[in-house]
Amino acid sequence: MNFIKIGLAAALVASLGACVTPVGPVQVTRFHGADVTMLGKGTISVEPAPGVDGASIEWQAYRSAVLRQLVTLGYSEAAPGSGAQIAQLALSRRTIDPQTRSPVSVGVGGSTGTYGGGVGVGVGLNLSPKPGPEVATDLAVSIRDRASGTVLWEGRASFTVSAKSPLASTALGAPKMTEALFQGFPGQSGATIEVK
Repeated sequence: MNFIKIGLAAALVASLGACVTPVGPVQVTRFHGADVTMLGKGTISVEPAPGVDGASIEWQAYRSAVLRQLVTLGYSEAAPGSGAQIAQLALSRRTIDPQTRSPVSVGVGGSTGTYGGGVGVGVGLNLSPKPGPEVATDLAVSIRDRASGTVLWEGRASFTVSAKSPLASTALGAPKMTEALFQGFPGQSGATIEVK
């Protein structure tokens, strides 16, 4: 009777584990000069980086998430084109399809020696399901002094999740990426960290 209960519990745990979509960590790299006294204060506007379409729905969602983080850090929001500092935002999202490989592999081996020789053939079957597509997102933010154009801080974040993950959607992915990007702001210059 106990074996039945244990078996049912194990089956329940396995089925719950199958429902959880794996989440990859966010890789973050930041750069800044030795003097960080101008960061985290004053007025700032979030604008598209050169060559970026700031009218897209995805870019607008990330703009809002970045602005929330900047306000939390002590900045005051300024209208585009104004503000003492400017945060230029670039965003790239793409779907990655996994490489397809044959589920069947064949291996051939042979040996010779004092007691004779032999040849063996092995066939392997990969029964694991083919991995599904993934969504990769790259976010880059550059904070500049508007008057001089001097770069005060730069940060990049990369995030790859299953296309089936809730975090593949912009609505959930944008807050996660921006929180990771600005965690411990301004961060150690030149270091790459993983934020889970």
